[in-house]
Amino acid sequence: MRTAVIFYNDIKAGLLMETDDGDYVFQYNDDYIDTYPEQFITFSMPVRTESYTDNRLFPFFEGLIPEGWLLNIATKNWKLNSNDRMGLLMASCQNCIGAVSVRPIKENHEE
Repeated sequence: MRTAVIFYNDIKAGLLMETDDGDYVFQYNDDYIDTYPEQFITFSMPVRTESYTDNRLFPFFEGLIPEGWLLNIATKNWKLNSNDRMGLLMASCQNCIGAVSVRPIKENHEE
């Protein structure tokens, strides 16, 4: 499972996860819900305690991924497949233009 912390104006807003089954889950952080109940990251995902789940990357996050020649540069530099949307999001959206940033959580491979 791959996980990234989603920040809104440098405030931890929640977690975005790609499950081993290929589903996507976004969950707002409890502190964020309590402190900023009206400050959603996108109109299509208002702040709530229930998680959002989909079998495709949510359109808002999809829209953060570069397109065109920038996508070509990103896929070549990070050696990512252009269909690996979560990988591209985590690699290229740590310092996005705008209020939202995506910071990957490193996986622990110890057994």
